[in-house]
Amino acid sequence: MSRRKTERLLNLVICLLATRRPLSAEQIRQAVPGYDPDNDEAFQRMFERDKNELREIGIPIEVHKDPWEDDPGYRIVREAYELPEITLEPDEAAVIGLAAQVWQRASLAEAAGGALLKLTAGGVHADLAESPLELRVDTRDPAFPALWEAVRDRRVVAFDYRSAGSESVLRRTVEPWGVVSRRGRWYLAGHDRDRGAARVFRLSRITGAVSTLGRPGAFTVPEGLDLRAMVGYQELPNERVAQVRVRKGSCPGLRHAAQAVRAGEGEWDEAEVTFADPERLAGWLASLGPDAVVVDPPDAREAVIRRLKGALQ
Repeated sequence: MSRRKTERLLNLVICLLATRRPLSAEQIRQAVPGYDPDNDEAFQRMFERDKNELREIGIPIEVHKDPWEDDPGYRIVREAYELPEITLEPDEAAVIGLAAQVWQRASLAEAAGGALLKLTAGGVHADLAESPLELRVDTRDPAFPALWEAVRDRRVVAFDYRSAGSESVLRRTVEPWGVVSRRGRWYLAGHDRDRGAARVFRLSRITGAVSTLGRPGAFTVPEGLDLRAMVGYQELPNERVAQVRVRKGSCPGLRHAAQAVRAGEGEWDEAEVTFADPERLAGWLASLGPDAVVVDPPDAREAVIRRLKGALQ
């Protein structure tokens, strides 16, 4: 959403909250900055879109028809707009704090921290500083933020996807139902419009940017949907072995994870590392810089090269 549109919607909400009596569309046009003062048709289209978008996010705009007036009036009743007082039991507050801690280093850290700050300001104690629990969610997949927002807004997405065991990349159009983490990997579950069936996509195989299509609320998530079951019963690809050259005296984590390490020529050792997803392996090995070089298989080697070229650019 553009900054101009965001400001206009915010001003519209403030205007409809502040008024003591319903305002006509023309009065709103004059009071709210951002509407076209000269083009009636453009204003009506924009005003209708703004009302619909505010209602879609839960803001109750009421319409009042006065028999003595030609045009209806609009306002937001403060009692319907404001949230009731939030009271949480100690165990409920602990869960909230734990959830905020989960996202502390992920892409939702700012939103989680802001929510926790508001609860604290309201007198809810959710500090887990003394707790032995420490959770983290790894969301390094570039597609995660856009897909999470699309799931939240129920917007159709399109992206390029590389199937398992294949270098071919196909365009997919999906109604996203949810994103799920399983065994350290993130998956998107949804309805594949091109194939007319439910499908699961691994986020690390999405290449390029995720595009959103159409308006929010474009589809309905099936009732009783079990996202974990959808992801859990997907057939996972067989693990393969990558041959990696490792500089002597470096990469202790890789050496520990490898199924075998043997002395190589010169300053290099040779390690055998099991993997299922070339992109995930590439993200790890690329972070080791010049101390790790993939020799085989070709798709894993090319994935590392793509990561390094992307970092260079």
